[in-house]
Amino acid sequence: MKVLQEMEMTHKQNVKDYIDNLIKKVEKRNPNELEFHQAVKEVLDSLIPVLVKNPTYIKQAVLERMVEPERLITFRVPWVDDQGNVKVNRGFRVQFNSAIGPYKGGLRFHPSVNTSIIKFLGFEQILKNSLTGQPIGGGKGGSDFDPKGKSDLEIMRFCQSFMTELSKHIGPDIDVPAGDIGVGAREIGYMFGQYKKLRGAYEAGVLTGKGIGYGGSLGRKEATGYGTVYFVDEMLKDQGLSFNDSTVVVSGSGNVSIYAMEKAMQLGAKVVACSDSSGYIYDPNGIDLDTIKQLKEVENKRIYDYVKIHPEASFKVGCSGIWSIPCDIALPCATQNELDKEAAESLISNGVKAIGEGANMPSTQEAIDAFLENDILFAPAKAANAGGVAVSALEMAQNSARLAWTQEEVDSKLQDIMKDIYQKSINASKEYEAEGNLVIGANIAGFVKVADAMIEHGVI
Repeated sequence: MKVLQEMEMTHKQNVKDYIDNLIKKVEKRNPNELEFHQAVKEVLDSLIPVLVKNPTYIKQAVLERMVEPERLITFRVPWVDDQGNVKVNRGFRVQFNSAIGPYKGGLRFHPSVNTSIIKFLGFEQILKNSLTGQPIGGGKGGSDFDPKGKSDLEIMRFCQSFMTELSKHIGPDIDVPAGDIGVGAREIGYMFGQYKKLRGAYEAGVLTGKGIGYGGSLGRKEATGYGTVYFVDEMLKDQGLSFNDSTVVVSGSGNVSIYAMEKAMQLGAKVVACSDSSGYIYDPNGIDLDTIKQLKEVENKRIYDYVKIHPEASFKVGCSGIWSIPCDIALPCATQNELDKEAAESLISNGVKAIGEGANMPSTQEAIDAFLENDILFAPAKAANAGGVAVSALEMAQNSARLAWTQEEVDSKLQDIMKDIYQKSINASKEYEAEGNLVIGANIAGFVKVADAMIEHGVI
């Protein structure tokens, strides 16, 4: 027995050494891409238990293949502003993994976009898309273009130039982009129109997040926020908890945040804070969601205008302070690495019970470690925020069948998908002796499906 235990320990250490060496190789091959390094390390470290049990994945070099994109495309995007000045931005598309379906992932327009951001998002997308159970691979794209302060005509000219190049690399059975930060229905509409003109064909399935009148899906706008809450609700139920009568803090005030707040409120929660890049508001009486929607979806104003309408609320400059507000449930829904170790410790000391990641990688690794070490329920992004891409896949299905489902049909399917993702994640955590650790469970559940498909396809 002792000899067997020593052999098992040696094997586990060998796997750990293999993972450590692979992470170092990724860091060396992709210098200065810190977000990509962070995403790779978080995933690979959590896969040690599945590699110990299944050495075939090491023998077949599945991880070495998975961390290397199948294709990374960068391109110039020239456009003309309203004053007649020529501007130049950089466009990106990473087609990371197509083992289980065409590449699928959003387009982000934001000044921070670079190769590291796009690769981290694309890498995360591989496992997230796998978890949905839909036949979609991992991809991501975008540009360092900033739509803020631009006129509709400027955004249209940029989107047309961007799509002129991107159209060479996408298609309904090749790569299907969607929206992300800075890319909503307006931008998708401009890009779809340009794609249609260039191809001379009406290929509805080439983009998702489209307007309802030309192939979009009811429920898509709400999907990521609703999906996050559906997943967290399943996690809470397993512990005899619920959103009902809970105090909730949500970062951000875009689509994900607004509809996470809406669904949490529908389940009986009181949401007391939200934010944008200028700062955050705290309303002890509970956020008035109609006001937030009017400010953000209709008037395109900043979050501090909320206090002009609701003087009992307060506004604070800066975003990080939002995590100092006591709450039962925290939903980071803004952007990557917004919740660090200090913020995590503040939430923990104030009695937080659960964290649900609505954004992509919003918590640093140190923050995640703090939550897990203190037995805080933690719903990782690649599982909890998969609702958006899940409904995008449903939009693709509707386009392929040339039909449209009702809002109720889409929402029912979304609920089923999020419940299934939770069950797959919790079951994997139990199978690999990490019960309750949804970070490990989600990563393993997503990985196994993709890895097995890659092996079946041969070395390509």
